Amino acid sequence: MPPSTRPVNAPVAIALKTAARQGERCRILIGQGLLNRAADALLRPGQRVLVVTDHGVPASMHALLVDGLLRLDAHVASITIKPTERAKSLRTLELILDAACEHRLERGDLIIALGGGIITDVAGFAAATYRRGVRVVQCPSTLLAMVDASVGGKTGVNLTTSGGALLKNMAGAFHQPARVVIDTALLESLSDRQLRSGLAECLKHALISGGLGDKLLWTWTQASLHALLAHDPRALAALIARNVRVKARVVAGDERELAPPRKGGRMLLNLGHTFAHAIETVPGLSWPGPPAPGLASPVRAPAPKLVRGPLTHGEAVGLGLLAAARLSRAMRLCEPALPDQVRDALTRAGLPTALHGLPDASEILDRMRHDKKAAAGKLRLILPVRACRAVVREDVPENLVLAAIDAWRA
Repeated sequence: MPPSTRPVNAPVAIALKTAARQGERCRILIGQGLLNRAADALLRPGQRVLVVTDHGVPASMHALLVDGLLRLDAHVASITIKPTERAKSLRTLELILDAACEHRLERGDLIIALGGGIITDVAGFAAATYRRGVRVVQCPSTLLAMVDASVGGKTGVNLTTSGGALLKNMAGAFHQPARVVIDTALLESLSDRQLRSGLAECLKHALISGGLGDKLLWTWTQASLHALLAHDPRALAALIARNVRVKARVVAGDERELAPPRKGGRMLLNLGHTFAHAIETVPGLSWPGPPAPGLASPVRAPAPKLVRGPLTHGEAVGLGLLAAARLSRAMRLCEPALPDQVRDALTRAGLPTALHGLPDASEILDRMRHDKKAAAGKLRLILPVRACRAVVREDVPENLVLAAIDAWRA
């Protein structure tokens, strides 16, 4: 049954075959009311579980997960992490490993990540490193984590240089989860800004979906933005399922991002991200916020209030998609209308398209050179092309990159 016609409460199961697990399939479950069964069939009575969560997860949802674990006669401990980019660090990794030692986790035990993308990344990295690898179950609590961070086995933390610069995801490991449990009831606790941020990753998937079995995802996502922003449960369930399938197809074909650039592979999932990581932690940024709801005429609407940074990951990704589309048009790789379509989709999703307080473009470009995908000091950028596909390019003129950055200025 297609996701759009499936009853809202009926779970969707997606199998992701991963080489790292010797032919095993990671089960991805999507539906309402799944947290209470997150570890079913994964635990024997008496086994130990460490739950890593963040302050944004409702206490009732954390209790639902723990109740399900206690029903399995598990010994449960929890640690709560502040979900900030600065806290996504080696220090936080150490805190989780200390908690695992204190709780006496063994190789057959389990770490469960209940939270947004920061929690899925750092808890997954802890699972990858503790005793050289224990099982992890990902229970994402934000839309962004549901469609992206929890699926595919990438884990990691940020590093801070001696000069104070924060470098995104510079230490990490590939560690596939034993299971991904996406309980859509968690979306009810999201703020509008968190939901909008997740939509940016969905727009990214839509821009590469043409060769991944869902040619209509870009059109459908644009047409569904009003329902998605209204928290329509059926639309959100369909959105998550379609996006997870796109990402699963990419990961199954190139789990460890080893495909050569000419083939794209998993690197395509980084569309917009090299730009995004370079501005995500820049201080002092601000941008016009989304219009107030219920305003019938934008002509008579008051000027939107400025939102002050830092940018969320999704907001930065949205700006990265716009810069990549403009760069693609400058190189004559896409239809001339694509950047305007991307800007329109971001605007209707309530995401920023222009920034105040942006540093010099050369400073942003220097940050981009620290990106993990760079090779021999050369930028590798993923650019959208025709028919919702993308390519990896290593021959992008720097003057065009600088122009795409400057085009963000409000």
